[in-house]
Amino acid sequence: MCSDVAITVRNLSKVFPIYDKPHHRFLQMVMPGPKQRWYREFHALKDINFDVRRGETVGIVGRNGSGKSTLLQIICGTLAPTRGDAKVNGRIAALLELGTGFNPEFTGRENVILNATVLGLDKSEIDARFDAIAAFADIGEFIDQPVKNYSSGMYVRLAFAVAINVDPDILIVDEALSVGDEAFQRKCFARINAIRDNGATVLFVSHSAGTVVELCDRAILLDRGEQLVEGTPKYVVSRYHKLLYAPESRAREIREQIRAEGCGGEPVLGEDAGTRDESLPARTVDDEYFDPYLVPKSTIQYVSKGATIHDAMLTTLAGRRVNVLHAGREYVYSYRADFARSLCRVRFGMLIKSITGLELGGAISATPNEAIEVVDAGCSARVRFRFRCLLAPGVYFLNAGVVADLGEGDDFVDRHIDVAMFRVMPDSSRLATALVDFDVKPSVDLLRRVQAAGT
Repeated sequence: MCSDVAITVRNLSKVFPIYDKPHHRFLQMVMPGPKQRWYREFHALKDINFDVRRGETVGIVGRNGSGKSTLLQIICGTLAPTRGDAKVNGRIAALLELGTGFNPEFTGRENVILNATVLGLDKSEIDARFDAIAAFADIGEFIDQPVKNYSSGMYVRLAFAVAINVDPDILIVDEALSVGDEAFQRKCFARINAIRDNGATVLFVSHSAGTVVELCDRAILLDRGEQLVEGTPKYVVSRYHKLLYAPESRAREIREQIRAEGCGGEPVLGEDAGTRDESLPARTVDDEYFDPYLVPKSTIQYVSKGATIHDAMLTTLAGRRVNVLHAGREYVYSYRADFARSLCRVRFGMLIKSITGLELGGAISATPNEAIEVVDAGCSARVRFRFRCLLAPGVYFLNAGVVADLGEGDDFVDRHIDVAMFRVMPDSSRLATALVDFDVKPSVDLLRRVQAAGT
């Protein structure tokens, strides 16, 4: 194994036996043989190959059940491969599934000693680092309570505190960090950055596209146990999202398309195959584009009271339809409203929400005093809202609504909840924090220290 390579994976496969009935496991034990097999095979991993160099940070992405956690467990040595090899060069510290390596009957203090010993520290090193581990975990007096009484958040705090305080050559982190609160996650990622900057290798699984793009030098996409593509984080994440939102009927086709794209590296990309308008110029990885599979499954339509909303969409200022956006650029959200009856004092609205339903912002087409006085039956209106995308990387949803005066004040004559959705691409140059970019202009002036008189 080359000295500058921290992890080498070659032809790695893992097959699990699946028994349809409990007694089939017993029958397989007492009556094994090539002619009679009492189980089906589930291929969790199939011929995985990659290297991770020292000091490199690599993200593993993929849908649930793609084999990500199985791969990490094999690399850590907690699971044996069926075929192939996974070799590591250096001390590994791993944070995998909650509870891995912890004895629930032991106290937090005892588990720290146990885990640190397994990771290669002697008693004097453990004693010297215990206070730092306890301070990072920040679980107070619970450090001397059995961990079976811990919440999931306390569990992961202590496990991560041990893992990152043993000066690992290789740090492996599963999605377990999503359990912690926001403040703890922030502290964890700051520590991961510090470990990476000190030359350690970091390998981790994350469903957060922004985290992968921000932290990683490279990313690998797994799906159904197969390694589809590896490359720059932005490229791999875009392929992952394409697969994530594809309908099951197209999943196989999309998988093969991604695999074929990956064979030649990362060329300048045109629009996604099968969806590109040939009259449009090819786009680069940084361009916004339209993903036909990015369709909301939570749409709710109000009962119409004289108007009907159609064709809600996002476009560029030039009119090209998109739903994967570039932060900082301007777009147009539009829809058509058809009127089946005459309505008075008509206005139109839009709203952008987070994936959790948090209302981030929106607009109406006019104030009450500037509403359209009368819209006759049979008329249609094309409504447009131009806006600048000042949102953090992630997925967002759009509402559309038409309001009119029905005699007792304004009321919705049609409204669609989650009528469309869009994704904001990760941006490694982003300085803004949290969901909304307020276009803050930071500045820092280093001031010369003033010496006291007589010194």
